[in-house]
Amino acid sequence: MTGGPADGRPPGLVLASRSPRRADLLSMLGIPFEVDPADIPEEVLAGEDPVAHTRRLAEGKARAVAGRRPGRLVLGGDTVVVRDGTILGKPRDADDAVAMLLSLAGRAHEVVSALALAEPDGCVHAGVSRTTVWLRSFGEEEARAYVATGEPMDKAGSYAIQGTGAVLVESLEGDYFTVVGLPVPLLVGLLGAAGVPYGFGDRATASAGGVRPGTGAQP
Repeated sequence: MTGGPADGRPPGLVLASRSPRRADLLSMLGIPFEVDPADIPEEVLAGEDPVAHTRRLAEGKARAVAGRRPGRLVLGGDTVVVRDGTILGKPRDADDAVAMLLSLAGRAHEVVSALALAEPDGCVHAGVSRTTVWLRSFGEEEARAYVATGEPMDKAGSYAIQGTGAVLVESLEGDYFTVVGLPVPLLVGLLGAAGVPYGFGDRATASAGGVRPGTGAQP
């Protein structure tokens, strides 16, 4: 997955995100990629629900980077935490992170992740995955101790399920990787729709332009 369509090989993947979690998951899956973050406004539009919001941003990121990376597949993504219909972004500061965590303690919330895959011909495949997460009950002292680690400060909802924030999670219903920010079942579906189905190692279907293992790299 390193060439372009002109030489008969499947186009290489570009990750339009600086999220280390998405990069880690692509590396775990063995998908070769480069990182080229898309810097676009991420405000919530008036009347925009979480599904529409995340899908719009994922598509916007993919299209923004595709415009400067001709001949490549570009993957954009966006993730939000939703409490009672309200989208929670990244905390402004430590106090905001503590308040956000306490608002989620002892109850359920939803994590919504969207992915968009832009093909070299301009076609964009997109989808959204939703998972319900329950955090256990905890108080301000524990919330502040967690925030003091610094881990929550760049995370939607102020926690990282793949980090020490896992200690706060009681259970979830749905796809774990949706909470991390790269829903794997959705990704596999989008790759298939783009004609580059995921394959395991040398068993990838080369004639179909299968996605083979590799490692991510900065451009």
